[in-house]
Order: sequence, then C-alpha cells, then structure tokens
Amino acid sequence: MRDRLCSKVACSREAVATLTYDYGDQMAVIGPLGRVDDPHAHDLCAIHTDRLSVPRGWVVVRHETLRV
Repeated sequence: MRDRLCSKVACSREAVATLTYDYGDQMAVIGPLGRVDDPHAHDLCAIHTDRLSVPRGWVVVRHETLRV
C-alpha cells in the first residue's frame, strides 16, 4: 500500500488525518486518516492538522482516536 501524502501544496509529508467540510453547517471535521482516498476530503500531515484554521463563525470538530 502506498502512503498517502498531505494535500497541501508543496508538502510531501505523510498524511495522518482527513479533513472534510460541511458548508451548510459551517463546520470542518478532522479525524483519523480515512480508509480510502476520498476526492471530497483532504488528507493532512500532523503539522497542517495542528495549524488548521477555518473562517470566522465556523466550528471545528476534532475526532481523536483513543491510545491505549
């Protein structure tokens, strides 16, 4: 299986999270890397996941995985 890369321009880091938008609800959802590459989602590396910003008034929902 080929590693998926960050969707940000000029970033060649490995993707660790998947970002999706719900424009109607003004919401950005970021969670664990999706199982498949979805053309309607954006894969992000750890750095870009941490630096995520959204328009004023939007909500960011972060789904974290539990580490045992």
